[in-house]
Amino acid sequence: MLRPFYLAAGFVMLALGIIGAFLPLMPTTIFLIMASWFFARSSPRLEHWVLSHRRFGPIIRDWREQGAISTKSKILACSGIALGLVFFWIGARPGYWLWLGGAAFMGGCAAYILSRPKPARPR
Repeated sequence: MLRPFYLAAGFVMLALGIIGAFLPLMPTTIFLIMASWFFARSSPRLEHWVLSHRRFGPIIRDWREQGAISTKSKILACSGIALGLVFFWIGARPGYWLWLGGAAFMGGCAAYILSRPKPARPR
């Protein structure tokens, strides 16, 4: 009954992930992880396609199997967070408290990313 919803949500997440691959401040991997989750509940063929993708498949499988993030991915994610905060400060000119709140939230996200283990197997 929910299969069409999961399939549609999987395509939306896949589209957001593809957009994120081209926009510097939008994440890619999290949307592909969510797409694989939705496809697992709606289309095994599409789930397999995402998990076997040459570039993103290993990252998604590491997260799914071990909750792990590679050192390279951690560096890229935290650099993107820092760059996003700088762009927010320069472009939006937020008030001090708004910027501080955003920085605290994004700092928490970065701390979570850094707390994840490295993959057990090398790629």
